[in-house]
Amino acid sequence: MPVLEVKNLVKTYGDFRAVDGISFSVPRGKIVGFLGPNGAGKTTTIQVLSGITKQNGGTISYFGIDFQKNPIECLQRINTTSAFNTLMGRITVWENMFTFAELYQVPHSRKKIADLLEQFEISSHAHILYKDLSAGQRTRVNLAKALLNDPEILLMDEPTASLDPDIADKTLSTIETLRKERNISILYTSHNMNEITRICDEVIFLDRGKIVAQDTPENLTKSISAATLQVTFREEIPGLRTYLTERKLNHSFPAPLSIAVESTDHDIPGLLFDLSKTGIWITDIEIKKPTLEDVFLQIARPDKGAPKASTI
Repeated sequence: MPVLEVKNLVKTYGDFRAVDGISFSVPRGKIVGFLGPNGAGKTTTIQVLSGITKQNGGTISYFGIDFQKNPIECLQRINTTSAFNTLMGRITVWENMFTFAELYQVPHSRKKIADLLEQFEISSHAHILYKDLSAGQRTRVNLAKALLNDPEILLMDEPTASLDPDIADKTLSTIETLRKERNISILYTSHNMNEITRICDEVIFLDRGKIVAQDTPENLTKSISAATLQVTFREEIPGLRTYLTERKLNHSFPAPLSIAVESTDHDIPGLLFDLSKTGIWITDIEIKKPTLEDVFLQIARPDKGAPKASTI
């Protein structure tokens, strides 16, 4: 049984369908990434799934329990964190944490709060008003709050926004540890493709409220066949430019003794073999393949054609 199962979810604002009949599930212990351009429906979906706003159609089930019929039972076992939602600004970090700990009936709450604030390196700000924190500090407090009740599934909307690279990396490591040690499930939105590639088992692409692609990060990048072969050579070869022109190979010279040839993953071995026949003395080879960012751009900008490959 999936930890979260969504069927034909619809959310409308007047005549606008922000979420347009999407269906997906999150298995136990898996991290599912939600991607898409601004306005695709990611944050709206997270808000519906966390009970902040109500859907206009479809069903949501947590642990096999109907969310609409049993919201309190479900909410006790899940939690959320978002860069777009804030806690109570006119009370301190500690008071915020203690309030939510009481709502979730967290046992030994004072120790749990202290441990979480230390984990996210925010202990020194425990008695500062939440509204006086920087954006990065607020994000860390939000993350600590999300773990108060040891949730079985986390809904994370841009959780590393405003974090410096070091804290962002520690946050991702914490997520990886939670999944490994507690088998926690996570629905994760981010515009950082490296984050998605690093932690997600599956990726769902949304566009205009609909799911337009869904697969593992590896399989999604394979959907783009483009690749670029860049070779560096020791000295100029007189017939090299003629060879490339005659074969109508799309190429460029990023440096005097370096050439980049656009091709496909499948054709690169043959291309290397043919280049060797020109007498070129290759000193370095770099193969640039598509990334998840290329897939994102292809979905977000379909009128631009397939994107150029990026280095991985």
